[in-house]
Amino acid sequence: MSTVESSSSAVQQPPSSTLPMLGDNQVSTMQLQMQASTSSSSSSGGGNGSVGVPLDTQSSGEPPAKKQMLDPNAASSSSPSSGGGGSGPAGARSGTNEKLAYRISTALCCAVCLDLPKTAMYQCQMGHLMCAACFTHLLADGRYETQKRKLKDLKNYLLLRDQIATCPNCRVEISKSTASRNLAVEKAASELPSECQFCNKEFPYKSLERHEQHECQERPTKCKYHRIGCQWRGPYHETTEHERNCLHPQKSGYEVMAALEAHDVKIKEEKKMFNTLIDLLSYEKIIFNDLQMKPYRTDEYVHKLFYETARFSAFNQQWVVKARINNSQRDPHQSNERTITYQLILKTKTSTPMSIHFFALKGPFSDMKVSTQIYKHEFTETSTESDYYVLPLPDGNGASGSSECNRMLANKGINFRLLMFLLNK
Repeated sequence: MSTVESSSSAVQQPPSSTLPMLGDNQVSTMQLQMQASTSSSSSSGGGNGSVGVPLDTQSSGEPPAKKQMLDPNAASSSSPSSGGGGSGPAGARSGTNEKLAYRISTALCCAVCLDLPKTAMYQCQMGHLMCAACFTHLLADGRYETQKRKLKDLKNYLLLRDQIATCPNCRVEISKSTASRNLAVEKAASELPSECQFCNKEFPYKSLERHEQHECQERPTKCKYHRIGCQWRGPYHETTEHERNCLHPQKSGYEVMAALEAHDVKIKEEKKMFNTLIDLLSYEKIIFNDLQMKPYRTDEYVHKLFYETARFSAFNQQWVVKARINNSQRDPHQSNERTITYQLILKTKTSTPMSIHFFALKGPFSDMKVSTQIYKHEFTETSTESDYYVLPLPDGNGASGSSECNRMLANKGINFRLLMFLLNK
């Protein structure tokens, strides 16, 4: 019994310290067993391994778990050789490429919104990157701070055009004269892979918009007979088959008259809006601002999401644009329909009434798809906030703006241009 116990303990401990304590017969028996196990493992694994060391650790001397922790690609590269038949090297290369693309996109993103540039990319004197939208927003914030400091001195009021602001990273002063565009970053960012929202395939960032609008076979499309009442919407590759079987071309003129009348009403509304816009362009005081709305939450018991811009100047007054989602619905995530409403707020006091026409549209640093809708409000000393008006966001395919609204809410901020017209009385 004592001999059996000593032999079992000898197997668990290093052989160099225990073999001398065994008998000659036991030592030779153990050596034969170890040689037999080694030869069987080497024949099954396809190589000659060292005694007492697993095949997974013969090259590096590390246990499998530790080796996989040190080298994540070791498992994928070793799996095909063990008889799995998978594409280990190809999978490792694709994973490496994805990691490299992610690291590059992280290094080239804007320091403010953390997104890749959609238009231009600027940098401060220390090399910190800012996209054009955030750069304009920083200049606007700096202009407001400068105005607060110099508002008491009318002689320095005209110096507000200097637009002194600071870099959010190094606090170095930035302006349109000191900041410079980084064309190399713009070029590199345009070549990074981006995923199409319809077919989920990857394309270069610079060609993604063209693909989604004109080339993608899964992009949503309307029937060519939608003017006479066809409500079908589907992927582009199903359009030909649907139009071949569409029943609307066989309808009589009386049946399609209702759809044509609704189309005429829409055309009249657009014509009226454009005539109003032409009249507004004849006003003496017209101003526009490129703004950025950032998300905030209320301090109520149930927090509600809203968006707000920084203060900006127009007609010698201070203004703010505020927006909310689904009219501050308590649980907007439980609804499939999403709408954005916004209002214009006067932050300074006015002694005379101001009749303001205003509307939002796509700015030079924005990819927002918005229709033109002009609103009007009379700002007085007691009425400093306009009503909430709908921000018209069409999908471009006849549907509501829910998908476009979701795409905007997925961004770090909402960039747009606000046009304002002041009617002198």
